Amino acid sequence: MEYMVYEQKGSYAILTVSREKALNALNSALLEELNQALDRIDLEQVRCLILTGAGTKSFVAGADIGEMQRLTKEEGEAFGKKGNNIFRKLETFPIPVIAAVNGFALGGGCELAMSCDLRLAADNALFGQPEVGLGITPGFGGTQRLARLVGMGMAKQLIYTGRSIKADEALRVGLVNAVYPQEELLPAAEKMAAGIARNAPIAVRGCKKAINEGLDVDMDSAIVIEEKLFGGCFETYDQQEGMAAFLEKRKVEAFRNK
Repeated sequence: MEYMVYEQKGSYAILTVSREKALNALNSALLEELNQALDRIDLEQVRCLILTGAGTKSFVAGADIGEMQRLTKEEGEAFGKKGNNIFRKLETFPIPVIAAVNGFALGGGCELAMSCDLRLAADNALFGQPEVGLGITPGFGGTQRLARLVGMGMAKQLIYTGRSIKADEALRVGLVNAVYPQEELLPAAEKMAAGIARNAPIAVRGCKKAINEGLDVDMDSAIVIEEKLFGGCFETYDQQEGMAAFLEKRKVEAFRNK
């Protein structure tokens, strides 16, 4: 692939957006490669994914303005749909995804980070939805995910003003989970990914599914989703081994994802 670099490290993997000269900006070709890269991940082996950007300046600086400038209404809607389909695929990806935000995360870059389960930021990271300054709305889920993460009032403020915020403010408003010095960001993400990967994969995937699907329905329906996923863990090897290890006061030998 031209714009994506994939590295598997045992039970977790790192996917890097690699278009550094353009600050890793999203164009149609890069979006398609991201889609293909997700399809190629071996979910039997990989239990957690880290998504980051090449270099130290930018996670993803946004969508490619040069490509978007001359789009018609129909083409603009189609481009938004393409991005939304892929970001939704990432959001509902079976395994947890950690965004290691190593710089600019603006427009489509902020939307990409918000499509991940967790966001760890370098101290030089910058977040924002500046689209109104370009004469457009956020188009890859920004109006929806930002409000869900930071609340409607703060989301409207950031989107209406087009103002960008630094990593410390992003942490304060709940947009990111933690902030690290640039050189510590990827090691911290890898440590977290390895920790997640050590847990029972069926259970972790069930937790992700329960949270994602439960937040979109009323509480009574959400509880039913949880009950079914909870029940589905029983009679698995991982459930039997995990509980046996607890009762026998020993460490789990290995979760087998079955």
